[in-house]
Amino acid sequence: MTAYVIAHLRDPDRLHPQVLEYMERIQATMDPFSGRFLVHGGALDVREGRWPGDVVMLEFPSGKDARDWYGSAAYQEILPLRTDHLEGDLVIVEGVGPGYDPATKAAALREALRPAPGGDVVAGRQPVTS
Repeated sequence: MTAYVIAHLRDPDRLHPQVLEYMERIQATMDPFSGRFLVHGGALDVREGRWPGDVVMLEFPSGKDARDWYGSAAYQEILPLRTDHLEGDLVIVEGVGPGYDPATKAAALREALRPAPGGDVVAGRQPVTS
């Protein structure tokens, strides 16, 4: 299943020359894992909350490919060029499959919240009450 690497870079305007070198070298580290850029600091239109900084989003054929890329010697070699100069967060998340229905997931979560016989909450989830 397709996986995405999402980075939230805070204060990306402080570009150190090593960050530029990182940018010049990153695609070569992604190529063996069929990775590609989907978003690279495009214009943001924040509709809820605050979002200081930029978004970078990469796509890989699978979560394994994304994790293998991140752990690869080639990427680990250039990683400090970015992390030493830009503060941010990075996650790898797997996408949803064809025909995904959020209502089906909601039903499963609702079932997980259903109290078991005896009043205990199933799956350790606590219902939110207003």
